[in-house]
Amino acid sequence: MTEKRLIDLEIRFSHQDDFLMKLNEVVTQQGIIIQRLEKEILDLKRTANDGTSVEGHRSLRDEKPPHY
Repeated sequence: MTEKRLIDLEIRFSHQDDFLMKLNEVVTQQGIIIQRLEKEILDLKRTANDGTSVEGHRSLRDEKPPHY
């Protein structure tokens, strides 16, 4: 293997390693966002089923309809 070819392979490996690290950061951030969204969905489902409020929001069951 020539010296130039070895250097080129090392450069390509370095770029791929950097790319994988950045990709891992993105995937980790997306995992955190997905977990937060899943929690919000569960809270909304619980609110809809129980009629209770979550985080200070009013329950629609406690409000009068607009025609009153």
